Formats: sequence, structure tokens, C-alpha cells
Amino acid sequence: MADPVTGALVGAAFGEGFAILHGTVKHVVGKIIMFKSFLERLESTLDRIAPQAQKIKELNLALDRPENEIKSLIEKMEMGNELVLKCSKMKRWSLNYLVKAYSYSKQLKELNDAIEKFCQVDLVLQIARTGLENSVKLDEIREQMNNQNLRFGLLTPSVSRPRDDIVGLDLPLKELKMELKKKEEQVLLLTALGGCGKTTLVKMLCWDDEIKGIYGDNIFFVNVSKHPNLKGIVENLFSPAHDIQNDEDAINQLEQYLNQIASNDSKPILMILDDVWPESESTIDKFKFNIPNYKIVVTSRTAFPKFKSKYNLKPLDHEDAMSLFCSSASFEDMSSYFSTEKIEKIVRGCGGLPIALKVIGGSLCGWPVDVLESKLMRWSDDGHSIFKSDKEVLACLEKSLEFSDEKSILKKYFMDLGSFPEDQRIPATALIDMWTEIHEPDQNDVHVTADLHELTARNLASLVKTRKDVSAVSNYYNEDFVTQHDVLRDLAIHLSSQEPITERERLIVDISGNNLPEWWTEQEQQHINLNWLVHFPNWWRNNLPKWWMKQKQQRINARLLSISTDESFSSSWCNIHAPKAKALVLNFQTRNYTLPEFLDKMVELKVIIITNYGFFPAELSNFQLLESLPNLKRIRLEKVSIPSLCNAPIPLRSVKKISLFMCNIGQAFGNSTIQVSDSLPSLMEINIDYCNDLVELPTWLCEVLSLEKLSITNCHKLSALPEGIGNLVDLEVLRFRSCTELSELPESIRSLHKLRILDISDCLSIIELPKLIGELHNLEELHMKKCLKLRKQLPPSTVDLKQLKLVVCDEERAKLWEPIKESFSGLKVMVPQEDINLHWLQK
Repeated sequence: MADPVTGALVGAAFGEGFAILHGTVKHVVGKIIMFKSFLERLESTLDRIAPQAQKIKELNLALDRPENEIKSLIEKMEMGNELVLKCSKMKRWSLNYLVKAYSYSKQLKELNDAIEKFCQVDLVLQIARTGLENSVKLDEIREQMNNQNLRFGLLTPSVSRPRDDIVGLDLPLKELKMELKKKEEQVLLLTALGGCGKTTLVKMLCWDDEIKGIYGDNIFFVNVSKHPNLKGIVENLFSPAHDIQNDEDAINQLEQYLNQIASNDSKPILMILDDVWPESESTIDKFKFNIPNYKIVVTSRTAFPKFKSKYNLKPLDHEDAMSLFCSSASFEDMSSYFSTEKIEKIVRGCGGLPIALKVIGGSLCGWPVDVLESKLMRWSDDGHSIFKSDKEVLACLEKSLEFSDEKSILKKYFMDLGSFPEDQRIPATALIDMWTEIHEPDQNDVHVTADLHELTARNLASLVKTRKDVSAVSNYYNEDFVTQHDVLRDLAIHLSSQEPITERERLIVDISGNNLPEWWTEQEQQHINLNWLVHFPNWWRNNLPKWWMKQKQQRINARLLSISTDESFSSSWCNIHAPKAKALVLNFQTRNYTLPEFLDKMVELKVIIITNYGFFPAELSNFQLLESLPNLKRIRLEKVSIPSLCNAPIPLRSVKKISLFMCNIGQAFGNSTIQVSDSLPSLMEINIDYCNDLVELPTWLCEVLSLEKLSITNCHKLSALPEGIGNLVDLEVLRFRSCTELSELPESIRSLHKLRILDISDCLSIIELPKLIGELHNLEELHMKKCLKLRKQLPPSTVDLKQLKLVVCDEERAKLWEPIKESFSGLKVMVPQEDINLHWLQK
């Protein structure tokens, strides 16, 4: 133990030094006008320290604490008292007034900063008080346990007390406590993007009076991290240290001790496992013990699917974000100096992420007003990314991505999300099409959708599913979409823009008006057509001047090219040379849109996604350019009209999938005389959704014998199907969901012997199923929810559907299956809960 005399002297000196400085500042703060703002800030700092000062003094005497821990603070307060007295005696009319005023102002600011840095105001003092109090308690508990001759020693809960000025976590704390009180699951997962405050929230949970009342001292905090050392973790929990042989021994000893606590204490046990990475997910299972009233709270940036009980910590709302930003920037009265509108723009750009708000706000702290005004004006400019403002934000958020290496496929997917416009939902199938072709050419869509779920689990994107009645077998994502936090989108674009223009793997171009990027127009000016040189001998070409040959157009090597234009773009394209591009994403808002001429040179292109974000469907010109793309496999068009298709059939010999969403296709499909064997010999999938001018399917569609999936949904004017649909003998999936005017299925579908999934949900006008539906021997799923006119008894042949495993319907249709349900082996008739949402309003 420390010398009690020395401890008493140090404690007394601390109390006296603090009291003198505090009293002096309060005495002069209103009398010295020239230093008023500095003294008021110092007074505020001291006022916040005051409630803890006496406690520090008392506990410092009680425990063995090093003298130098508090001596430094005493010296700073003594020097501060002398400085304040000098300020009070300074005469305005003295010769060196300006020099002294500047010097004293600087010293006052440095004094306040030094005290805040030493104490961290509330934080370090709270930690110091907590550490001292815990040490007293631990000494007492050690003595008690030694008296009881316990074998295992002390299991210590080591978590620092959070600050008192935390913003925006009061409501999440209440909601987290409600989740914790539920008895169904042992493990509660707290998940959010890195820097959102997960660790702070669980520390608040540990120190919450209500939780402490429930668990008492049986709250234990463990930092797991990316590469956990179980032996080291358990050794840190035990005090004094134990002889632990290995990881298995560590877990065994921990389980024995927790069981002993449970048997001797009526209070439950709470274990906090903080910062669990995907690589250390298995560690959670090692902490799961069969102990009554034992709960585990896990924090992770990844929403591990196997845990049912989850709480997702959302970004701060605007009010809390403003509060945290202004607090970090020390804007005590921001309206006196700066435009609130500019500050709000910056705050909105941070997207409610505490880490961005703290770093950006903190970078403003302490600057003169004119410098702050310049920074705020620059940062609040439209289109200015926060990553151009502060590299620290970028570094912090990059760490939160959790990608195992630079070549991680998930990182590539994450960066690809920046190819779509800000604040617009991204069709899930558009991403699946793109990723399958450019990243996973040897894989199928199922592998890519698994990675899409992984991105969602890591909180790097959000997959919004509009249907709950789709089974795993269906793998149906046509109506689902993906959203991404604006800050994460900025980060994705920033990461994609690190290399020179010509070397980027993905090139994202955003055109405002007709202002093409400088690099694009420059290379257009340099371009000289040298194709004619092929007619001359090699020796002649080899002796051309070097400067002439350098005039060749600069080549873009991007595999993914994304070009977005606004409503004022005139479709006046310059040339671009991107021969390696495998995916092209075109986003526009005009009523008329012309495909760029350089498209015909993109010979390796496999996927083209054309999306109109304007209000009305756009006329699409130059559609015939697609025939010059020998490797094109997937086409997705949204909100466009393609009237020329039937008049000038376009050979698309490699195309496997066509998706049309909210398109005007009546004329395109109307009376076309397409020779399918020549134009679409490889087509395997067609998706048509919300195409309201589709009245009947064209007869030529029934000649696409290679077709395996046909999905026509939400086409409310579609009233009849051609009898020739039975010719599609390779068809495996057939959907007509929400085709409200469709009155019947043709009897010819009996020939679709490979059909696995049939979906006629929400087809309000269908009266009965085809009589020979039983000949669909491979049918596994039948979706018939809300077929309101389908009230007749099911056809007798229905019992021949021996492979049928799932029927999805409403309660009234479920009754039709009751008489024959016993004829099937393992048939599940599912009546999903009514899912009322407004996602469809965004279509």
C-alpha cells in the first residue's frame, strides 16, 4: 500500500488546487471582457469536473495509486490559477497590450485543452472513479472468496463506464433491454455497420440501473475481435490468473465457474461478447452453456443468419446527428456564425453515421471563424463527397468493410453497387445478372444470390423482399430490390476511383447536362481513324512517325462501365473505346434516349442494363446496335418503349435472358414475324413485369423452344394465353402472378412435363385449373393465393401430381386441398400471413 501520509498530502493538494482555480475563474469570469469567451469555456470544463473531484480525492487516499497519476493535474491547475490572475490585472492601455492579449488568450485555450486532454472531461474521470471503486470492491470480494476456499478465484467484469454526453442511444437502449428480457433465445445479436455505436450501447447496457438490478454483479464483458484467443480471454476474466492449459481447458473452467455462480446466486448471468467478426463466429457457440437464466449479447458488424434474436442499430436521426456534429465541432452557438443550412447539408452527407459525424465535426474544432466558413462552404457544395473532405473518415469506414483481402469477391460486389444512381433502389435481378456474367461466369445465379445475402448480413446493403410466400426452391428475386446507405455508396465510388481512368476495373461516369468529363472529350479530340492503314504493307506502317501513332484513342480497360445522365442530356454522344467491358449500365431521365454508337465496338459485352428514372416511358433508339454484340447474354430494360422490334427483328443469337420492367412492349410484340430460330436461338428466360400494354402473348413466343423460365407478372391487361404455350417443353418455371384479367390457363400446359413451379397467385379472374393438370408430373410448387374466383373442386387429375411438395394459397383455397391432401406424400399447404406493405408504390 502507498504511504498514507503521502496519499493524504496528494489528496489534499488536489482538492486545494482545484478549489483555488475553480474559485478564481468564477470570481473573474464576468469582469474581464477581453478574455470572456476563453474563461467561460474554462469555467464550463471545471464545472463538469467538480462533481467528481472530491470522489477522486477520497478514493485516492483509500487505494494504492501512483502519486504521479494526479500530480500532473495539480501542477496544471496551479499554473492555470496564476495565468487567470495575470489576465485579471492586465491593463488595456499598456504598451504591449496586443502582444499580451494574444499570448494570454492562447495560454488560456492551451490550459483548457490540456485539462480536457488529461481528464477527457467526463470520460477519463468516470473511468478513474470506476477503476478505483472496483478496486475497493475487488479487494473485499477477494478476501471473501479466500475465506470460502474457492478453487477458481474471481471472475471479473471489466467494462468501462460510458460517457454521460452520448447522443441518440437512449431509445436503442430501451429497445435493446426489451429484446434482452425476452426468454425465447439465449443469444441476442446487436448488429450495425462499424462506427454506429454498438460497443457504446452495450456498455450503457452494462451500467444501466435496471439491468444491474436484474443481473447484479453477474455481468461480464469480453472483447472477442477478429482472431480471438480463448485461453487469453478467459485468463483475463479470472483474477488472480489461473493455470489454464489450452482453449478447451479455458472454456471448461469458465463453464464450471459460471455454474457455481448460478448455484450460489439467485440473479441471472449476462455475458457480453463484443466485436465478433465473421471469422470468429464459432467462438459464440463456445460461450453457450446449459445454465439457467444465462444470456449472451453479441455485437457484430455481421448479422449472422443463425441467430433469430437480432437488434439492428440504425444510424442517428437528423436531430441527433446535428447535436453530435455540433458537439464534436464545439459549435456552442452555431447560428451566431454559420448558416444552419450549410451545416445541415454536411450533416445529411454524413448519413447519420456517428463515426463520420465525429471525425468531420472534430476536424472543425478550434479553427478561426473565417477558416470554418470556408470549410463549411466547400463541404456543403452539392455533390461533394465527405471522403474528399477528410481522409480519416474513409480510413475508418474502410476498416468497417471487413473484407478478407483486396481481391475479395464481396468487395467487388460492394464497389459495383456504386454503378446505380443515388437514392434509387437497385433491382436485385439486375445485380444478379451483372455479377453472374462478369464475376462468376462459371457459376449460376444461386451462388450470386448467396453473396447478395452476405452483403446484407454485413450491413453493407439492404435486400428488401416484397414477398414472404416464396420458397427457397423458387429462388425468385424479380420483385425484390437492394438499397444502400448514401455514405456507403460514396465509399464504393471512392474505392472504385483510385486507379487512373484507363486502368479502373469499373468506370462510373455521371454526366450533368451535356458536360462530358474532361478526360472523355480530350481523348475524343485526339482520336484519328487509322483503320485504313491495314491496306498498306507492314514495313510502311512500321515507319510511320511515333507522334502519329500516339494519336490513337486511349483505351478504357474497365470490365464494368456505368453512365448516368440527367433530364437535360441531349443524347449527343462522343466516342469511347472500351473493348473489355463485360457489363454496361445506362441510367437516364429523358423522354427520348439514343443508345451510344460506341456500343457496337464493345464486343465482349455480356450484360446491358438500361434504366429510365424519368416519370414517363422513354422512346429507345439505336436498339439495332445490340445485334453487333456477339457475346451479349442478358438484357434488362426498364421504363422504355421499343416500337421498332417487330418491324426490324434484331438477331440476338447469344442472349439467354431478357427482362422488361414497366416497358411499353405492345407494339414490339404485337404482330411481329420474328424467326425465332434465327433471332433468339439461345433464349432461356423471359421476365415481363408491370408492362400494362401487354394484352396477349405473341404467338412467336411459343416458338422459343429453348425457354426454361417464363415470368409475366403484374400485367393487368393480359387476358389470354396462346394454346401454343404447350410447345415450350423445356419450361421449368411459369409465372402469371397478378395478371388480374387472365381468365384461364390453356389445356396445352399439360405438355410441360419439366415444369417445376407454377405461380398464378392474385390472378383474380381464373375460375378453374386445367382438367389435365395432373400430367405435370414434375411439378413441385403451386402458388395460387388470392385466386378469388377459383372456388370449384380441384380437377380429379390433381392427385397425380406426385412430386408436389408445396402449395401456397389463402385460407379459402386451402379448403379445396383438404379432401385430397392425404393422397400426397409430404405435401405442405401453406397459408402465409397477409403481408401489407407499400413497397409496390415505388414501382
